[in-house]
Amino acid sequence: MTTARVALGRAGNAVPTASHLAFQADHAAARDAVWSALDAAALVAEAASLDLPILRVASQAVDRRSYLLRPDQGRRLRPADLGVLEASAHPGAVVFVAADGLCALGVQAQAVAVVSALLDPLRRLGFVPGPFVVAEQARVALGDEIGGALGALAVVMLIGERPGLSSTDSLGAYLTWGPRVGRTDAERNCISNIRPGGLSPPAAAAKIAWLLAGARAQSGTGVALKDEQPEAPLALG
Repeated sequence: MTTARVALGRAGNAVPTASHLAFQADHAAARDAVWSALDAAALVAEAASLDLPILRVASQAVDRRSYLLRPDQGRRLRPADLGVLEASAHPGAVVFVAADGLCALGVQAQAVAVVSALLDPLRRLGFVPGPFVVAEQARVALGDEIGGALGALAVVMLIGERPGLSSTDSLGAYLTWGPRVGRTDAERNCISNIRPGGLSPPAAAAKIAWLLAGARAQSGTGVALKDEQPEAPLALG
């Protein structure tokens, strides 16, 4: 019923050999996922189907090692990219950021599918979909600087989640209303476990649309915006 490590059995005082070997293999796969590289060019090519402006940026982390050892560098843009974004401002738009995070496999596989399923619901709700930004060596907070530079109404940060021992392809979506540098995690909402074995892209898109409608009603995201999406589909007509 679940891929979680429960009811593994026992062999004396230890787990069975097969379970131990499976643990070692999954642990190795999780380590590889953390070090996986985003194929930005392929993601840009796939995102062309969205018919949105596409931009590419990177954080101040110069390589993967710096990204892992210096989280602060992954939260800020390269100075040159900041100027590019400010010159491409989309005031009042909902901006999408596809970022490698801690598992490039997750964003590579799911990000475009989530945005594709989200565009029509957002337009029916009266939102203006903005650019699709591909960000490399990025932490969640990088979306705040990207959204702020673009003058965004809100930013949807689609980022590879920290891999576990049962999932190495999971995507997380972080929603921030009125993005700007200095926003805290308490000021955003998170939808996690977007992957084939978890939340599907269409289901994630429906939840994102519902939360953005709630964010607009109260002019903010975060701890005050509860995920109370009804089981029935959102009426968009």
